[in-house]
Amino acid sequence: MKTLNDFNFENKKALIRVDFNVPLNEKFEVTDATRIVSAKPTIIKILEDGGSCILMSHLGRPKGFQDEFSLKHIAAKVSDILGVEVKFVTDCIGSKAEEAAANLQPGEVLLLENLRFYKEETAGDKDFAEKLSKLGDVYVNDAFGTAHRAHASTTIVAQFFEGKKCFGSLLAQEIESINKVMETGEKPVLAILGGAKVSSKITIIENILDKVDHLIIGGGMAFTFVKAQGGKIGNSICEDDKMGLALEILQHAKDKNVQVHIPIDTIAADDFSNDANTQIVDINAIPDGWEGVDAGPKSRAQFHDVVMQCKTILWNGPLGVFEMENFAQGTIELGNSIAEATKNGAFSLVGGGDSVAAVKQFGFENKVSYVSTGGGAMLESLEGKTLPGIAAILE
Repeated sequence: MKTLNDFNFENKKALIRVDFNVPLNEKFEVTDATRIVSAKPTIIKILEDGGSCILMSHLGRPKGFQDEFSLKHIAAKVSDILGVEVKFVTDCIGSKAEEAAANLQPGEVLLLENLRFYKEETAGDKDFAEKLSKLGDVYVNDAFGTAHRAHASTTIVAQFFEGKKCFGSLLAQEIESINKVMETGEKPVLAILGGAKVSSKITIIENILDKVDHLIIGGGMAFTFVKAQGGKIGNSICEDDKMGLALEILQHAKDKNVQVHIPIDTIAADDFSNDANTQIVDINAIPDGWEGVDAGPKSRAQFHDVVMQCKTILWNGPLGVFEMENFAQGTIELGNSIAEATKNGAFSLVGGGDSVAAVKQFGFENKVSYVSTGGGAMLESLEGKTLPGIAAILE
C-alpha cells in the first residue's frame, strides 16, 4: 500500500482528490469544516517536502455550472485552515486549469473548480480523467468519502499515474482503522449496529459475523428481532418482511459462536415526540399504542458490561432517537462506555452518518480511537467490498 511517505514531493505537483463536499449556509459560509481539517496533514506534508498541491473536489449535486455550488465559496476557509493562501481557478480541465497548474510554484496550493460541473466526472469518463491527469506529476487520493464511487477523479484518473500514485494520510488511516476491526483487531471484537432498519445492515452483519465475538443490535432495527422471536412491540418500527432473516442471522451467529445482545428493556413513548408520555417496559412487552424510542436502563447496563470486556469496538448507528433530547440517554451512555473502554486501551472505530453525528453532538470525538469521514464508503468496506477508489491506487 503506497502512502505519502513513499514519495518525496520536492519540485513535484501533487494532484490531490480531497473531499471538500462541506455544508454551507445561505451566506455561502462553511458550517462544518471537519473534512477540510482532515485533509490538512496530507497537504502540509507535500508542501514541507517542497512540492505544490492541486486540489480537486466536488460540492453538492449541481446540474451543470451553478454558481451556488462553486468551490470559490470555500477557498478563503481552506486558506485559513491550511495557513497558506489558496489560489482558485474557475475550471478544472482545459487551458485555464492547465495554465494555473503550470504556473504553480513549490509551496503553493491551487483549488480547482467543482468537478461535478462536468457530467463526465460522475460518468467516470476516461477522456475527462486524462485531462485532469495533465495537471500534476503525482496522484494522491485522500477522499475516503467518495472512494466507493468509480468517478473520473476518484478512480479513473489513477490509470494515468503508473508508479506515481498513493493514498493520502486520511485515506490510509481509514483503511488501517477498518482493517483493525475486520482483520487484525485484538479480541474480543465487538460490533454495535443501530439505526432504524435491518435491511440497510444485512450485508454488514453477514460479513462481520466471521470477524466478531460480540454483536449488539440496538435502535429501531432491534424491534424486528424482538418481534421475530414472538415479542410484543406495540407501535415500534418493524420490518415484518425481514423477520425470517432476523431469525436466520441469530442462527448464523449461534453457529459461529458470536454472542448477540439485544436490548432487554426500552423507553416507550405514546407519541413520536420529545414531549410524549414515557414509561420503561420490557422490550418484548410494549403495550399497544406505545413505541420503543431508546434503550432502557437494564439494556444500558448490559451493553456497558459487554463493551468493557472487548478490545476492538466498531460502532455504527445510535441506540435511540438521539435527535430528541429525552431519547438520547441510551446513545450517550453507550458513548461513555466506549470512551471508557478506549481509555483502558481498546481500539474504537465510529462510522456511519448517524453515529458520527451523535459522537460530535455529545463530545465523544476525541474520546474514541477513530471517527470515519465516509458514510457510504465505510459501510461498503464493512460489507467486504473493495472500493474502486482504493483498488485504483493498489493496481
